[in-house]
Amino acid sequence: MNEETFNLAIRKFLKQFGVTAQREIEKAVGDAIRTGRLTGRERLQARAGLEIAGLGVVATVEGEIALE
Repeated sequence: MNEETFNLAIRKFLKQFGVTAQREIEKAVGDAIRTGRLTGRERLQARAGLEIAGLGVVATVEGEIALE
C-alpha cells in the first residue's frame, strides 16, 4: 500500500463529503427559515454517518449546529 496515495484519497473523499454536507445543510436550513419551520435562532442536533463497504466500518459523529 502506498501511504501517500491512500492519505490523499481519504482527504479527497472527506473534502467531497464535507462540501456536499455543508451545501445540503445550508439549503435545508434556508428552506426551513423561509417556510417558517425555523426562526434562525435554533441550535440543531446533527448526526453524520460513515460506512465503508467491505470493511465493516461504521462511524457516527454527533454534534450541534448553532444558527445564531
